[in-house]
Amino acid sequence: MNYGKKSVSRKRNSLISRTAMMGKRAHVSFIRVLFAVLITICVVVGCVGIGAFRGIIDNAPDVNDIDISPLGYATFLYDGDGNQLRKLTAPSSNRLPVSIDQIPVDLQHAVVAIEDERFYEHNGIDVRGILRAFVKNITSGNLSEGASTITQQLLKNNVFTNWTKESTWLERFTRKIQEQYLAVEVEKKINNKDVILENYLNTINLGAGTYGVQAAARKYFNKDVWDLNLSESATLAGITQNPTQFNPIEHPEENAKRRKEVLDHMIAQGYITQAQYDEVLNDDVYSRIQAAQIENSETENTVYSYFEDELIDQVINDLMNIKGYTRTQAQNLVYSGGLSIYTTQDSAIQKILDEEYADPSNYPDYVQYALDYALTVKNPQGEEVNYSKEMLELYFQNEDPEFDLLFDSQEEGQSYVDRYKESILADGSTVVAERVSFAPQPQSSMSVIDQHTGYVKAIIGGRGEKTASLTLNRATDTTRQPGSTFKILSTYAPALNEKGMTLATTFEDEPYNYPDGSPVNNASRSYNGTTTIRKAIQNSINVVAVKCLEEVTPELGLQYLDNFGFTTLAHGTEADRDADGTVWTDANLPLALGGLTNGVTNIELCAAYAAIANSGNYIEPLYYTKILDHNGNVLIEKTSAGRSVIKESTAWLLTSAMEDVVTQGTGTACQLDNMTVAGKTGTTDAYNDLWFVGYTPYYTCAVWSGFDNNEKLPEDARNFHKNLWKKVMTRIHEGLPDKDFDMPASVEKLSVCAETGLLPRAGCPIITEYFDIGDVPTDECDQHFYGYSDYDNSDMTEHTTEEGIYNSDGTQTDNTDDNTGDNTGDNTGDNTGDNTGDNTGDNTGDNTDNTGDNTGGDDGGDNGGDNGDNTGGDDGGDSSGGDAEE
Repeated sequence: MNYGKKSVSRKRNSLISRTAMMGKRAHVSFIRVLFAVLITICVVVGCVGIGAFRGIIDNAPDVNDIDISPLGYATFLYDGDGNQLRKLTAPSSNRLPVSIDQIPVDLQHAVVAIEDERFYEHNGIDVRGILRAFVKNITSGNLSEGASTITQQLLKNNVFTNWTKESTWLERFTRKIQEQYLAVEVEKKINNKDVILENYLNTINLGAGTYGVQAAARKYFNKDVWDLNLSESATLAGITQNPTQFNPIEHPEENAKRRKEVLDHMIAQGYITQAQYDEVLNDDVYSRIQAAQIENSETENTVYSYFEDELIDQVINDLMNIKGYTRTQAQNLVYSGGLSIYTTQDSAIQKILDEEYADPSNYPDYVQYALDYALTVKNPQGEEVNYSKEMLELYFQNEDPEFDLLFDSQEEGQSYVDRYKESILADGSTVVAERVSFAPQPQSSMSVIDQHTGYVKAIIGGRGEKTASLTLNRATDTTRQPGSTFKILSTYAPALNEKGMTLATTFEDEPYNYPDGSPVNNASRSYNGTTTIRKAIQNSINVVAVKCLEEVTPELGLQYLDNFGFTTLAHGTEADRDADGTVWTDANLPLALGGLTNGVTNIELCAAYAAIANSGNYIEPLYYTKILDHNGNVLIEKTSAGRSVIKESTAWLLTSAMEDVVTQGTGTACQLDNMTVAGKTGTTDAYNDLWFVGYTPYYTCAVWSGFDNNEKLPEDARNFHKNLWKKVMTRIHEGLPDKDFDMPASVEKLSVCAETGLLPRAGCPIITEYFDIGDVPTDECDQHFYGYSDYDNSDMTEHTTEEGIYNSDGTQTDNTDDNTGDNTGDNTGDNTGDNTGDNTGDNTGDNTDNTGDNTGGDDGGDNGGDNGDNTGGDDGGDSSGGDAEE
C-alpha cells in the first residue's frame, strides 16, 4: 500500500470533494426517512391495534350481565311422598348441582393439578402458561398446546356458548381476547376461587351424557360425588380434556393413562404422597365402574310411564298458559331448567295398577294384536314420502274388503307389513324411517282419583308393554262413548238438583220413541211399567232416562256436563263444524244414554264421578302440587280449589242409588268385601265400549275396555274390566277401615207410595226413600185410596226396610215374597209375588217370563238363574236411533 505524500493528498481531496459530500448527505437522509416511515408505521399499526383491541374489549359482554353458572340442569319428578320418580334431561342438561363443600378435596385438587396448576395464584389468565404454550407451539410446529385457565374455560362453556360454530381465525382470536379480558374481570368481581371452581365442576362435560361431577359420579360409580375416593376422583379428572376418548366405560385403557398423568401432576404439585400415588395405581377402579353399569341398567327405565307422559304434557301447558312461556321455552325449562316437580302420584297405588294390568290372567284368553305403522321413504327423485297404517289398510282392502288391522299374532301382522313395504320399495325407494308396533286387544285403561283433593293417584293408559315415551294414552287422550255412565251426570243429577224430582219420582217404562220415530230400547228388550228413578238407576233402564232428560231438557243436561268438567262435548258452535260443514251438538235426547259426537276421556269421566263422591264439588284432576325452579323458588303451585256442581244432598242421593247398582243392580260384580261402593256401569249399543265408574269413601276409579279400532267386544270379553276394577280397588283399600258415605243433615228419610212417590194412604204399596228436605212430598197419593181417610204419616214411617201394601183397614199385607232390597233372581219390575192392589201374583210391567233374568246384574249369565237371556242385564244389544245402551 502506498503511503506517500501524493497518495495521502489525493485521498484527502476525494473525501472532501463536493461530490462525495453530496453522496454522504443523501445516504444519511434516506436512513432518516426510512426510520421516520418505520416509526410512523409502528405508530399507525399500534394505534390501529390498540383501536381494534379496544373495539374487541368494548364488544365483550359486560361482566355485570354475565352468568357463569351452568346453563342446563336436570329436572326431577317426585311422588306424593317426596320420593324421586324420574330425572328428565335434555342431551346437554344431565347435570346435578352440588356445592363446593360437597365435592371431595381430592377431586378439587385433581382437576386443578391437571387443568390449571396456578389456578390459586393467577388473576384469571396465566401469563407463564401463555408463554410456555407459545414457545412449545413454535418449537414443535404443533398448535395443540393451550393455556386456558379454569376461569377461561368456565366462560367459554357458559358465556361464549357459540364457540363451536367459529369458522375463521379472526372469530377465534376475537373470542379469545374477550375471554381473557372477562376472566380477569370475573375474578376481580367475585374474588373467590371456590365459587369459580364450584361452577366449573358443575359445568364440565364428563362423558356418557353426564355434565358436572355429581352426575358423573352417579353414572360411573353409582354413588354421590362426596363419597368418591382419590382413585375415583382422579378417574373423573382425567375425562374432561376429551370426554369421548377418556370415557372410562368405553375406553378404560385410555382413561387409565390419563389418570396416571393426573396423579403425576398431583404428586409433583404436592397434593398427594408417594404412598397414595402407589395405592391408586394398584386400585382396580374400572371393575367397579363396569359393575355400576350393570346395577344401573337393572334399575333404570328410560321409558316414561303413562302418568309421567300426562304430567309432562300438563306442566308444559301450564308453563305456557300460566307463566306465558312459548312451547319451546316451556319444553326447554322442563328438560333442562333444573325444576323440581312434586306430583300427586301414589307410588303404591300406581304399582297395584301396573301389576294387575301386567297380569295376563286378568284378560280374555283370546288375544288379538292391533297394528300401528308408519313408514317414510326417499323415492328415486329424492323426495321423502310418508305412508301410514290407514294407507296400508286400504292397500289390502283391495284384496279383501273385510281386512282390518287386527291380527291373531304379531308374526301375521308383520308379514303384511313386509308385503306392503316391498311394494313401496319396488320402484327403488329407500327407507328413511319406519315404526312398527302391536298392541294387544281388547284394550283397557284406568284412572284413580282422591275425590277429596282432586289428586290423580294413578293412571294406566293401556295393557301390554309400553315401549316408548309420550305415546298414546288411553286414559287421557282417547275419547270413547260413555254409555249409561252418563245417565247419572246428564240426566238424574240435574233432575234431582233443580227440577224437583226425587228418587221416588216415577216414570212409565214402556215402548217409547225419540222425536224422529226411532225406538228407545232397554237392554232387556222388555218394559217394567211404573218405575222409580232409584230403580231406573239400579237396573239402568234406558226409557226412564230418556223420558227424564226430556223433562230436564238436553240443554240443561249439557250445561251440567260442562260443569262436571268435560271438555270434549259438542255445543253446536263453529268449533263443532266438521269437514263437510255439518255443525254438531250433543244437546239432544241420546245424551241421556251417553250418545255423543266425540265421546269422553277416562280421566274426565272419573273426575266427574269424583265430584259426586266429594259432596257435589268438582275439582279439576291434579297431577302435581307445585313446581320449584332451579333455585328452589315456587314457580307454579296448584291447589284443590273446586266448584259446586250439585248440592250435597243431591250427591248423597245419587250415591245411595248407585250403592244399589252395586249391591243388587247391574254392578254386582264390582262389590268389594272390604269397602262400601257406589258406582255405575256403562255399555254402548254394540258392545264397543264397556265402563264401570265407582267410588268408595276414599277413592274414585274408572275403568274402560274396548278395541282400539272400535270393534264389537265378543261375549267372553264383556266383564274383564269389572274384574280389573274389583281387584285393583280391593288391593288399594287393604287396611283401610270400612265406612259408610256420610248422610248430610239436608237429607230426610220417609215412607212414600211406591207408584206415585207421594205420601201413602190406605192401599198404597210403601217404600222408604230418602229426600232432600226441600223436596219432601207434601201431597197424598190419590191412586190407592179405599175410603180410609185417617192417615197418619207417623204410622207409616216405621216401615223403613221393605215395601208393603196398606189395606183399607190400615193393616199391612205380609209381602214375604217381595224382593225389594234383595234382588236375587229379580228383574226390574219383575217382583213375582209382589201384589199391586189385590192382583195376587200379577207382576208390575207384566214381565213374568224374565224371573231370574237379571241375576248377576251386568255380568251376563255369570250367576245362576240367568241363562244368558239378558246377557248381563246392563248389556243390551243394538239400539235403534243410535242411542248408547246401558
